[in-house]
Amino acid sequence: MTTLDEATRREIGQHFVFGFHGHEISDNVKTLITKYYVGNIILMKRNIRDAQQTLELVLGLQQLAKEAGHERPLLIGIDQENGLVSAFSSPVAGTQFPGAMAQAAIGDLELTRKIAAACGQELRLAGINWTYGPVADVNINPLNPVIGVRSFGSVPKVVGEYAIAASEGFVSSFVASCAKHFPGHGDTHVDSHLALPVINKSKEEIYVGDLPPFQALIAAGVPSIMTAHIALPLLTGDNTPASLSRKITTDLLRGELKYGGVVVTDCLEMEAVSSVEKGGCGCEEGAVRAIAAGADVAMICHTYSLQVGAVEQTYAAIESGGISLEELKQSGERIAGMKDKFTGGWIGLVGQMLIFADAWRGVKERNLELSSEAYRKSTTVVMDTGSLLPLKSSRIKNILLLTPQRSDINKAVDGSAGDSTNSGNTQPVRNTAAPYDKKFVEILESHGEVDHIIYGADDLQTLDMGKTDAVIFVTRNALRAQWQWTALKKIVERVGERVPVVVIASCDPYDLRLIDEELSRARIAFLATHEFTGEAFLGASARIFG
Repeated sequence: MTTLDEATRREIGQHFVFGFHGHEISDNVKTLITKYYVGNIILMKRNIRDAQQTLELVLGLQQLAKEAGHERPLLIGIDQENGLVSAFSSPVAGTQFPGAMAQAAIGDLELTRKIAAACGQELRLAGINWTYGPVADVNINPLNPVIGVRSFGSVPKVVGEYAIAASEGFVSSFVASCAKHFPGHGDTHVDSHLALPVINKSKEEIYVGDLPPFQALIAAGVPSIMTAHIALPLLTGDNTPASLSRKITTDLLRGELKYGGVVVTDCLEMEAVSSVEKGGCGCEEGAVRAIAAGADVAMICHTYSLQVGAVEQTYAAIESGGISLEELKQSGERIAGMKDKFTGGWIGLVGQMLIFADAWRGVKERNLELSSEAYRKSTTVVMDTGSLLPLKSSRIKNILLLTPQRSDINKAVDGSAGDSTNSGNTQPVRNTAAPYDKKFVEILESHGEVDHIIYGADDLQTLDMGKTDAVIFVTRNALRAQWQWTALKKIVERVGERVPVVVIASCDPYDLRLIDEELSRARIAFLATHEFTGEAFLGASARIFG
């Protein structure tokens, strides 16, 4: 029986990373830092108004920690993978850079390293010292609902090379990288935000298909690794999530792969763990089990009551012997080591606000140029058998833009994307769009008058195309929603050879696997942007019009 003293409570607080709500320091996060001694904070998009506000917020959190007697500054983390998961990116905050699959499409490892370093410079200037990226998952399953374009691809060696380049780029800017989602979320057909994916693969199969990028990153010295809420019953003997499994976290990751860095869980509020109705153990119990399994840091992003409950249940587990205090202290040394390397100590926080404005202006200017270059290169022309591209602007006066009705991608992406769903409306809807589609309309308007249709499964029968000089048809994960491809074929049938058609796969490029012999002979060009950000659409426009 262990009796908790203040030193032990302070130690326990270092093993959590918690989120909070708002642009300013809330009473909840103040309590977490000063009463529960929580040593790590994750910022979400809901915390970011602009770059200077973010730095002011972070410095306020750090001051709270210092006044509460924390030995080292807080690790301040954020989901900044780039691409569709970019919590810090906005016109008044971080630069939007291409995501993993878009970067791999460019085929330039050094550019990936530069992008991560540039992104890391911005994060560091805003006081952020830990990014939950790169994604090291091998996207084996093209129908994967949660990884997709967040991955560098489907070839383990290639994923490893690009993930290392990204990790090294972040570290070069003194931001700790975090490879995720160990031991590999790329061969799932279930989103762990919603339920527990069960992967019936042997250890031999995992070693061949999923682990190579993580092994390469470990050899390259990646500072931290995030564990996934996925079950691997052929490895563990049951459906315990990897994030809560000692056989995965300690035996496989620490023992077999010899990883000595910091291990953090994915958010324990994801339903694969938190939903008791779906077989989970609950968030608070999940935190205890994760730490007992060997995780250094348990992540809970949203709910204050669950955060407090997790800490207090960990107190009880230490007192009862359910968690070894000796192991916890050894784990704490890994966290302290990462803090020493990436926070700069208390002295490193002095004067940050004084240098911010001038430094930010210069970094931002350079990074916008780098982003523009990268997006121009990342748009891929997959097929253009009729040599349509670039379209001759002198012949284009009226452009018909068709974008699909908005549907959820996954919770990791949807929190960053904005939304304007045309739910329940079976008629074509003109000029009512999500922000990224509106941005594409603005881009195209420099080339002609744009008629924008948001299409559904049965919307195109009455469409008037008499004045159309060019059709730009956007798909979004059509391999999983093939009604979009059916709509495309209807459009192609109606325009025939009269009007050029440009098809843009705006998320998963796997949509273009649906190209059949009939479409390959038609007057169509097929492009892949790998994401539906405004910057990606600007890159696509450059490819379309030259």
